Amino acid sequence: MVDVIPAPSGGAAYGDGSFELGPDTRLVAGEGAAGTERWLRATLGAATGLPLAPGNAGDAGAADNAGDVRLSIDPQVTRELGEEGYRMDVTRAGAHLVGGGPAGLFWGAQTLRQLLGPDAFRRAPLPGARWRLPLTRVQDSPRFRWRGLLLDVARHFMPKEGVLRYLDLMAAHKLNVFHFHLTDDQGWRIEIKRYPKLTETASWRTRSKFGHRASPLWDEKPHGGYYTQDDIREIVAYAAERHITVVPEIDVPGHSQAAIAAYPELGNTDVIDTTALTVWDSWGISSNVLAPTDTTLRFYEGVFEEVLELFPGRFVHVGGDECRKEQWSESVTAKTRITELGLGDEDELQSWFIGHFDAWLTARGRRLIGWDEILEGGLARNAAVSSWRGYGGGVAAARAGHDVVMCPEQYVYLDHRQAPGEDEPVPIGFVRTLEDVYRFEPVPPGLTAAEAEHILGTQANVWTEVLEDSARVDYQTFPRLAAFAEVAWSRLPAPADRDFADFERRMTTHYRRLDALGVAYRPPTGPRPWQRRPGVLGRPIEGPLPNR
Repeated sequence: MVDVIPAPSGGAAYGDGSFELGPDTRLVAGEGAAGTERWLRATLGAATGLPLAPGNAGDAGAADNAGDVRLSIDPQVTRELGEEGYRMDVTRAGAHLVGGGPAGLFWGAQTLRQLLGPDAFRRAPLPGARWRLPLTRVQDSPRFRWRGLLLDVARHFMPKEGVLRYLDLMAAHKLNVFHFHLTDDQGWRIEIKRYPKLTETASWRTRSKFGHRASPLWDEKPHGGYYTQDDIREIVAYAAERHITVVPEIDVPGHSQAAIAAYPELGNTDVIDTTALTVWDSWGISSNVLAPTDTTLRFYEGVFEEVLELFPGRFVHVGGDECRKEQWSESVTAKTRITELGLGDEDELQSWFIGHFDAWLTARGRRLIGWDEILEGGLARNAAVSSWRGYGGGVAAARAGHDVVMCPEQYVYLDHRQAPGEDEPVPIGFVRTLEDVYRFEPVPPGLTAAEAEHILGTQANVWTEVLEDSARVDYQTFPRLAAFAEVAWSRLPAPADRDFADFERRMTTHYRRLDALGVAYRPPTGPRPWQRRPGVLGRPIEGPLPNR
């Protein structure tokens, strides 16, 4: 038995014996397999020290492996398993990996790497290691087409190398959508050339709250950083090589204090002195939101024009969540706009704001996606919904014929604490254990088959208010992301019938893979001494959260 995570959805059969890779083993790539061949040679070559020389591409589909690892794409696999599906056969003579498309072939290569053992995840070979693939037949394909991870780099900036590392970690778990949360009240992280103050001013703050917003502690040093447009191009290309789509998030009309601090005319100038605003140094929901003016619309159209040049994927996330309406309620400008547009209230004004960008993006061949608050006041015509406040928003959107990504905070907000113990660092939110995540079901009960078709997939979210560095991000994300990956990929039974004991058994091996990758995960026995944050206040609650 080999401990593959996520478990192959079509099952795997293992025989006695193995195929051993050696200095004469070749990688034989057929048409469409060059990307996976390059990745395998670079990754396994580093770990094993083997040359894995290229073979004759004409032999990729040959019956006689001759000691090779063959990579090919087969239309028959495409028809049966889809473009992300694959089959793998390992015999004593060699291995043959067949994808339904380039993505399926790449996901199969991730399984092959796991079959070689945890040391295949290292960056240099260990002395005396032998590289054996167990005799195996695997058939596999994903349950969902959207298998996502959100990383919040706005609250705490993650340098580019850290983002590239997380793309590798996603690929190792067969996740294929990277939701890049680039802007918020506490920082703006993407270079927009026509608006240089977004990086000069909005990309850093003078200090940061340490712990939950109720904490009396502060980190008094400035915090900041941003990605140049070339950094973004590199990240997007790196992700594409791993068959990961990057979905950028530019938050409007709430979560925008950093942008207003840089360009005060974007705020509600008839209510407050926006020139006095700075990039926010605490957490929570700022009342400083964008003004519903033509000036604001034109500004963000300019932002999105540059964003579209950098991100070729279909979806663009506009946030739309937690937009406090107090300033709009006091603003003559906002009230006048409501009257001019024939709207009923501030909720409908936000719906109009989101609808403007829905139409703008649709006209350019893209699709808007936003948090489930965009349902309030009426959902934009072509919008998709990220359902975070439970299942309700996703159910409403699916029943109205809109596509949905399920990411309810009660299950897959990985910044929430993993155990009730006092040793958990900065404990916030719900207790959601590894088993809780493993028993998460993305498709809400009660949907018809047609409505369920609108569930594009699921996503785990990692918000970084209390995650001040990459070690804290690792701790909160892993090992729960491994459980989430299996939920997103494998066709698991109903939550109550899932074999968590078997998953835990397989995790014993997977922890060694994470060790080899240098992931600072939470051990199953609890945090290590240096992973704790004694005296740093969290917000441990069990009821519904009022905000993220």
